[in-house]
Amino acid sequence: MATGLKALPFSFGAHFLALIAAIMVLVWSIHFRGGLAWEAENKNLIFNIHPVLMLIGFIILGGEAIISYKSFPLEKQVKKIIHLVLHAIALILGIIGIYTAFKNHNETNIPNMYSLHSWIGIGVITLYGIQWIYGFVVFFYPGGSSEIRRDSLPWHVLLGMFIYVVAVGNACLGFLEKLTFLEVNGLAKYGSEAFLVNFTAIATLLYGVFVFLTILSQAPTADDHTYSAIA
Repeated sequence: MATGLKALPFSFGAHFLALIAAIMVLVWSIHFRGGLAWEAENKNLIFNIHPVLMLIGFIILGGEAIISYKSFPLEKQVKKIIHLVLHAIALILGIIGIYTAFKNHNETNIPNMYSLHSWIGIGVITLYGIQWIYGFVVFFYPGGSSEIRRDSLPWHVLLGMFIYVVAVGNACLGFLEKLTFLEVNGLAKYGSEAFLVNFTAIATLLYGVFVFLTILSQAPTADDHTYSAIA
């Protein structure tokens, strides 16, 4: 399904929302939550890495990978490499982001995997990894036959869209979970930090919407968008 509209305006909207969301999560983590640290006496600084990497590294870079075929007037092979590399970076940063949540919990004696957000998160990162490996083997190197690529492409796209929808929804669920925890522990419900977290979640959701509007629209150049193995 395609909208018949040009993808470029939607991709610009996605880039703008990505920038806004990235700035807001950094302001929240550094200004309001005290900063980022891999090792610290204040274990909250370790946890602060989690939302930063999951939003900027996983959601935003993953979204940029998805729209790479529609965002740039480049040759198909170049777009393919951008798509592959951005997804790989998003996957790696997502794994590190999840690890920091476990690291924080383990060092503060908080149980792991007790919330819906954590369950969905593990499922998403697992499916994302499987999707990347399958895509690499079938569409990049060594590459499947033309018949396998043709039959796999619709499912590759559909599963990718499903994973990304769930990832964006789970990111918003994570913001809600963390904000609820902070408010239970005394954070003002109508304070500036609470508003910032909510608006960051809204920006994240809108970014996901613009990612989908982009991929449902026409690419800048009318080239061949089919997948083929790298020679």
